[in-house]
Amino acid sequence: MRISNWKAVVGSICGNAMEWYDFMVFSYMVSLIGPLFFSGADVGAHVILLSTALFGVGFVTRPLGGIVLGGYADRHGTAAAMVLGMGIMALSIALIAFAPTYAQAGSVGVCFLVAGRLLQGFSAGGEFATSTTYLIEAAPPGRRAFYGSWQMMGQLFAQILGGTVGYVITSAFTPGQIAGYAWRIPFLIGLFILPAVLIMRRRTMGQGQAARHHVAARLPLAGIMRDMAAQWRAVLSVMGLVSSTSVSLYVLFGYTVTYATQTLHLPMKGAYLVQLSAALGMMLIVPASGWLADRISARRMLFWALFVYFLEIWPLYAWLVARPSLLRLVVMQVGLAIPTAVFLATYCTIIVTVLTGRHRVTTLATAHNIAVMVVGGLSQFVVTWLLHVTGAAIAPAFFVSVVIAMGTVSALYLVRSEHKAPRSSFVPDPLAVRNGK
Repeated sequence: MRISNWKAVVGSICGNAMEWYDFMVFSYMVSLIGPLFFSGADVGAHVILLSTALFGVGFVTRPLGGIVLGGYADRHGTAAAMVLGMGIMALSIALIAFAPTYAQAGSVGVCFLVAGRLLQGFSAGGEFATSTTYLIEAAPPGRRAFYGSWQMMGQLFAQILGGTVGYVITSAFTPGQIAGYAWRIPFLIGLFILPAVLIMRRRTMGQGQAARHHVAARLPLAGIMRDMAAQWRAVLSVMGLVSSTSVSLYVLFGYTVTYATQTLHLPMKGAYLVQLSAALGMMLIVPASGWLADRISARRMLFWALFVYFLEIWPLYAWLVARPSLLRLVVMQVGLAIPTAVFLATYCTIIVTVLTGRHRVTTLATAHNIAVMVVGGLSQFVVTWLLHVTGAAIAPAFFVSVVIAMGTVSALYLVRSEHKAPRSSFVPDPLAVRNGK
């Protein structure tokens, strides 16, 4: 990969990685943050429910952010839209990092968190679609799956960074210090890193990408709806794949620490290490799988990875809850991480290339964010509710299995329709290609 190509990759994934760092840190810290912001609350199922609901609030504004920032990208270019989204992201992190606790300002603190989460969701709503489309468009012919896999590498890096920070915080500070001030440190780290990421993105991607006036001079909602209606099967398939990604990252990995400590009663520091080991393993598999997908059928790889993933869920969960231990948690996480990594390696390229139309970025952003809002936003709340209602430690497997089944069906449809949409049918934006190379 040439230096100029690496610039396109780095510029594309750095903002998306920061988005995921923010979301994953909040997810990891749920059990620590909850008691600080809800009146008279002790750590328990009801606090975790409220905290996961607060986590889900951030997904409500994702579709709106996808439409607004996706439309901005269609008019002014993906690079400009990504820089704007990162500015909004900075404000959202600041609101959370400096939110007063219930003891300091009563319910005002929750208002800070809600506002921060809503802005996080808005900025994230446009970030993924614009950065992923830019990355795939900048890829040389025959390298799109490999380039697309680096988008997920950015997310995994954010997951590792968030897990590492969480482990250090829980190791270096006492529970009293964490409740007093140390819980803010992961968010402050994100706030301090963001300016450097913004500068990196401006230098690697530049602001020279011309506006796509030839593609979309305005943002006609009717035109977007026509694009989506004309390819509704592809849109539904994208939503099925996005749902599978959301449940994987937000439940199987993002919920690991909360599930391990609150349900399985395993040590928090050990749970962080388990999460880190799975993410590190995935980082080895994802780029290799992306490279392989450029040489064989990416859609078939996607289907078989999801199919194996679906078959593994129930047995691994049942084995873990039969005798909970950190060793069994590691085996379960790594066992599920392998097919997940293969799936994620091909995921980005496929959801970009199966969509067509004059408003491809906005269509992708809309489909992506509706699925993330419904499945990703509700996932941790639903899993916590299932655990509370059923009292069964295996309850997460119910929800995860249903969603992965949807993704498997979506992948099967794409495999069967592959002959109708050969890879050569994807036409990248020449402006993005020129900037990326």
